[in-house]
This record gives sequence, structure tokens and C-alpha cells, in this order.
Amino acid sequence: MKQELKEAVKLIKNASYGVVFTGAGVSVESGIAPFTGQGGLWNQYDPKYIEIHFFQTNPTESWREMKKIFFTDMHDAFPNKAHEVIARLEEKGFVKGVITQNIDGLHQRAGSKNVQEFHGTIHTLSCVNCARKYKLAEVNLEAEPPVCCCGGVLKPDFVFYGEGIPPLAYEKSLEMAQNADVMIIVGTAGQVMPACSLPLVSKQFGAKIIEVNPLPSAFTGSVTDLYFPQKAGDFFAQLEQAMKW
Repeated sequence: MKQELKEAVKLIKNASYGVVFTGAGVSVESGIAPFTGQGGLWNQYDPKYIEIHFFQTNPTESWREMKKIFFTDMHDAFPNKAHEVIARLEEKGFVKGVITQNIDGLHQRAGSKNVQEFHGTIHTLSCVNCARKYKLAEVNLEAEPPVCCCGGVLKPDFVFYGEGIPPLAYEKSLEMAQNADVMIIVGTAGQVMPACSLPLVSKQFGAKIIEVNPLPSAFTGSVTDLYFPQKAGDFFAQLEQAMKW
């Protein structure tokens, strides 16, 4: 493991365009449950509540459940060691930015500046009628559903099942994946399309892939060059020491 960590440090330090690609696993240590797997949200709740058609036809019921799922633990969570070290990697110039599948905003709270939120965010909402955008703090979450000043229902700005990826986030994420010469994959099983295609794109464009996942993923035996079977916080604490910054 020590030799592999040395190799990872060398790759990161020599990268001209490093990119970090994160999934739910990076936020588990902040107390946010993953969507699938052990302790996953969809083992506790029915994912139909964030299907776009269900939301459009049953906004009150959808909002009642969304408050439990997204606007309690997720909203109150704090960045962990992994988020902090990833932000410092960007600050020091070792990575150009982060592509995240997460909607919790913890990368930004930790200090990351260039974050592409592939699946959107819980921290803003938009009116389904007039498209006016609100910050979460401006919204009365006790209302079921919260509404815009025009009377339209507010929808959280994360991607519901049945919706497409925000075009700008998709475009910028793809550009980052193509330009990467090193990609660090953290805490994702690689099963959600089209996000899981991004490391494949990086590999096709010649990037070296460093993977941090407690269990092997869809990437481990195919595109990964260095695999660290660890929790994100443990790995990044070790990486921070090894970087000797």
C-alpha cells in the first residue's frame, strides 16, 4: 500500500490536468446515507417521490417525503476530511476541479471552487411555472408544497428520475474528463448513467485513474490503474501527509 500511495502522489504531483470524480461514498462520513447499498435511502424510502412525472402530478405528497429524505441530515451535514483535502488539492493546483454526482454542496463548503454538480443541488429551487430561482434559505419548507410568488410549485434543482442532466454541467464535466491526465475516482460504484461514462472517457483520452472505494466498483477491473480499498477520509488523510505540503 505504501508503494501504491507513493505512485499516486507522483501521478498527482506530475499531473497537468488533475480531476476528482466523486459519488455518494465521499459524503457517507459526513452522515449522509448513500442512495443504494447497505443503509441506502432507497431501502428506506420509495424512489418514486423524485420521479419527475410523480412530482408533477403529486407535488404535495412528493414534497412531504422529500423533506424527510433530503432536507434534514443532508442539509445539516458538514464536510469531512476527504472534502477538505480535495479542496486543498485544487487550492495547491494539483487538480483543476471536481465532478460530483452528489447534490449536498459539501465540496463547495470545504473550499472547492470549480465544482461541476452533475446531478444538480439541493441548495436552490426553481419555479415550475416561471423558472424563478430561489436559495434554499428563502423557501418555507413547512409548506407542502413550497410555492413561488407567482403561485407555481417549487422544485429542488437536482435531477429527478426521468430528467436529463443539466446541459452546462454535462458539457463542462465532459470537457474536464477529456482534458484530464489524472482522474481520482472517490466513492462511486460506477453504475449510474451517464455519469459512469466519464472515467471511461478520461481513460480513452489517456488519463491515469486512481480509485478510492471500500469495495471494488465497475471501474476497478477495467479502467483503474491504482486501487485503494479504503474509506475516503482515511485515504485522503494519508494522501495529505504523503503530499508533504
